[in-house]
Amino acid sequence: MSKERLVSSTLMIVMTVLAVVNQWFFILLILFLTGGGLYEFFYMIKKKGIPIYSYVGIFIGLLIPLSIYTRFELTKNWELLFIVLAFLLILLLQFGRKDNSNAIVGISTTLFGVLYVSWFFSFLIKIRFLLPETPGAGVKLLAFILLVTKLGDIGALLVGSLFGKHPLLPRISPNKSVEGAVGSFVFSIAAALLGRSFLPDVPQFSTIHVALMGAFFGGLGQLGDLSESLIKRDCGVKDSGKLLPGIGGVLDVVDSLLFSAPTFYLYMSATLNTFYYVQNPVFSGY
Repeated sequence: MSKERLVSSTLMIVMTVLAVVNQWFFILLILFLTGGGLYEFFYMIKKKGIPIYSYVGIFIGLLIPLSIYTRFELTKNWELLFIVLAFLLILLLQFGRKDNSNAIVGISTTLFGVLYVSWFFSFLIKIRFLLPETPGAGVKLLAFILLVTKLGDIGALLVGSLFGKHPLLPRISPNKSVEGAVGSFVFSIAAALLGRSFLPDVPQFSTIHVALMGAFFGGLGQLGDLSESLIKRDCGVKDSGKLLPGIGGVLDVVDSLLFSAPTFYLYMSATLNTFYYVQNPVFSGY
């Protein structure tokens, strides 16, 4: 590991710990990473010559985590309505353009960026506030998924650097190896078992169950990493940005969380709702 990568990684670890324990720092960091990730995404897309609405996309993308954090809802399914309104806004902006070439691609890509970066990443906020009636429970859940996903990243880097010989998907990411992927799974499983105490004390979370959770959510982390690599390769860039020397940009840091966080939230919601409903049939759900 280079000196620059070590310094950047240490900085991100410190900021992550602060975000987990401090609510204000948490939302500020979420907004910063969301805005930075959207900027990098739209910058890469612009290099392909696609006419997108980057500043409108960033503005809409920042509203999503803010509305979730402040629990702002006009309707029960406010997020879906918000996405529809965002689509209509982008469509209206397109009507004002003189050049309609690649209009469908530009509108679709702008909306995709908002969903891919902002909406998926904002599920970390939902995880933190998943169990409002149990103080600290949501923070522990947040720590669990961060631990499983990011230790998987570390495992892939360490094992891949030391023992990587067989390319995983060279067409998408030539530096990733099968050995690194296996190392990522092992580290994620170990992280899940080490962080088992962060999960609610319910019978479903046995040792085997938690180990499988580590493998599953760690695998989703790898899928998120590969997905961002696919986007970068299509856009012809090595890193999404240069914010963190030795690592790259914001998207290079958060990519593994973009699939694992939403899935973890939905999984935990379903599991806990089922358990508490069995315990109390009048339970209204989280």
